[in-house]
Amino acid sequence: MWIKSYELRVRRYRAIMLHCIVLCSLFFSFYGFTQASPKVSSEVDTTFIKIGDQLHFKVIVEVDSTDMVIFPEGQTFSPLETVEAYATDTTRKKDRITLLKTYALTQFDSGSYKLPAQRIEINGKGFFTDSLRIDVATVPVDTLAQKMYDIKPLIQVNKSNSGLWKILLLILCILAVIAGLIYWFVFRKKPLTDEEKEALLPPYDRALLELKKLDNSKYLIQDEYKQYYSELTDIVRSYLEEDVNVSALESTTDELITKLEMMKDAGELELDNDTIKQFKSILQTADLVKFAKSKPPTTVAKQNRKAVEQIVVKTHEAIPEPTLEELMAQEEYQEELARKQQRKKWLIAGVSALGIIFISVITFVSYYGAAKVWDTVTGHPTKKLLDSEWVASSYGYPPINLETPEVLIRQEIKIPADAKANIKELQSFIFRDDKALLTLATTSTTFTQPAEPEFEKTIEQLLQNFEDKGAKNIITKQDEFVTVTGVKGIKTFGSGKFKIPDSQELIKGKYMILSFGGKGFQQQILLTWQDGDDYAQEIIDRILTTVEVKTEV
Repeated sequence: MWIKSYELRVRRYRAIMLHCIVLCSLFFSFYGFTQASPKVSSEVDTTFIKIGDQLHFKVIVEVDSTDMVIFPEGQTFSPLETVEAYATDTTRKKDRITLLKTYALTQFDSGSYKLPAQRIEINGKGFFTDSLRIDVATVPVDTLAQKMYDIKPLIQVNKSNSGLWKILLLILCILAVIAGLIYWFVFRKKPLTDEEKEALLPPYDRALLELKKLDNSKYLIQDEYKQYYSELTDIVRSYLEEDVNVSALESTTDELITKLEMMKDAGELELDNDTIKQFKSILQTADLVKFAKSKPPTTVAKQNRKAVEQIVVKTHEAIPEPTLEELMAQEEYQEELARKQQRKKWLIAGVSALGIIFISVITFVSYYGAAKVWDTVTGHPTKKLLDSEWVASSYGYPPINLETPEVLIRQEIKIPADAKANIKELQSFIFRDDKALLTLATTSTTFTQPAEPEFEKTIEQLLQNFEDKGAKNIITKQDEFVTVTGVKGIKTFGSGKFKIPDSQELIKGKYMILSFGGKGFQQQILLTWQDGDDYAQEIIDRILTTVEVKTEV
């Protein structure tokens, strides 16, 4: 009995323990599941803003530290616009992290907008935020306290020359570079080297300097007697050739001595016989050293060197003083030589400048083409317009927005009496360049009644106006035109022969009429230009990419 009671208690204890183990397993499984499950929430700081104001949309994500989280990027909040996506703020708590991502959003049109749900990707799985309703209100204008005025008309102003200084600065820089190069390589007094300074010395001073340099040489120490005597005789021969005007370098020893003796006898050189004999002995010794490989003692070589110096000194003293006529002739010769040097410098400068200009022209021609370079130099009228600073403006009401090389000028147009019943207001703007044979014009018309515009009738009147001004052979085509903002209109275009202003001559030209409108209004753009003028065609093509019109009054 006692045994059965004990077994019953054991079985009951085991059942209780098993139940506890199951509950613990379920608890920890549930706890582990809650730990791994991400939490995503969102909020905004306000659901009501004014036009252009910003609201802050916050996304809060709570995940494990090992989870990969990807937030939305770019314009995913349409119809609201993303102004800025701020850096993600991270907060860590044990093995869990909280990520805060803030977006600045705005809207520039009033209304009630739905902020769409945003997809947050966590470990490849998508989680979505709640969608919200955002109200955007207009900024109220007190029209009672603040009077309303009509739009002021356009006024003509003088063309800005703000870009002219850049061209002038570029030209001045190029000229400065050319002048600097010419000065540096032609007119600048360059520092002379030692050899150049020595070459400019008078023959007598140069000969003495070279003899001193020979004393400092190592020819005798290295037994290079041939080089020693070669330089020694070259020094004295060069001096005689320059200062005494005797051909000494190409003469043999006997020929040179004979010439000196003849000059002595003629009274052109006051030199004694002993000096000439000593000079002959030195030259003969040098010939033996150079050609017979003779090697005199070092003391003899040094004595010959001193003797040569004395010969140079005596020869210099023996040269008669030049007469006044000789000095004047020498001065004129030096002046003529200086003029030749100056002409040579100017010739080099001119050739250098022409070379730089030629290279610049070749570079521009190869890059831009000969036609464009020529048109730039000669000032082609339509190229000047194309390269000018363009103007973006709005013309008339309903407004026509476009960019043009010049501002269109308002035209004073009187509405005919019979048309006042149908036309409420007519505003026209035009730019015409007779030299470029280019016309740019806009017309905005509002009607008294909300009726659809009669485009065909207006187009016929414009074509008839061409013919009234002398145009012939007008060809007309028609197609659809779509502005950059997607507004559709009618494009009437073609070609013909148009009359040149103040002339009876007709040239081939092109035209284009763009027609837009709706109930109660009409807008038209008229463009005419010369056929074959590539610059004018570029102007027209550029204008067409900027056309914008309103679809309603």
